[in-house]
Amino acid sequence: MRDETPAFARMKMKLKVCGMKYKENLEAVANLRPDYLGFIFYKKSARHFDSSIPELPKSIKKVGVFVDEELEIVKDTIKKFNLQAVQLHGHESPEYCAAINTVEVIKVFSIKDEFNFDVLQPFENVCDYFLFDTKGKLPGGNGYTFNWNVLEQYPSTKPYFLSGGIGLHEIEKIKEFKESPASKFCYAIDVNSKFEIEPGLKNIEELKLFKDKLIV
Repeated sequence: MRDETPAFARMKMKLKVCGMKYKENLEAVANLRPDYLGFIFYKKSARHFDSSIPELPKSIKKVGVFVDEELEIVKDTIKKFNLQAVQLHGHESPEYCAAINTVEVIKVFSIKDEFNFDVLQPFENVCDYFLFDTKGKLPGGNGYTFNWNVLEQYPSTKPYFLSGGIGLHEIEKIKEFKESPASKFCYAIDVNSKFEIEPGLKNIEELKLFKDKLIV
């Protein structure tokens, strides 16, 4: 029998767990084999990472998260922690993004109920991925989802990360989203605060359950 499910609905979305902070907890999360682990190098964040990263499975990419940081500091941090990607959460310019040419660049844009997709155009050739997060008081980790229907107007073919308040209660919503054309270029799901016992400390059991359900 021919599978009538749209191709984008059959694709496995990758998983990024952001806001890692504590070594033992980090190792436990790494054992779940997410595709990306995020480390926040923004000093004002409750999840600010200032430790050392233990050796991780080669399948996991380490992402450094920055907010309007000096470019040289970003480059030094990439080398120090052997990062494979950076996630830029501030007002970084296309020129700034282009100057980071040794690792994957994920540029973040915040959405609530509407979004002007024209702002993406200058970043098309200088970023590897976009990330759409919930617009709120903080650069990230606001704890609630935005209106994913906005992504039905997504004009690009660049793969993107879906972020913002995603937890176990969003499983069915994600499954519905995967069946919509809006998810065609959704490359990965990014989770953080909804899986925390406290800032930076992840609930391993809930993360495992989410990952198991996400890949079904």
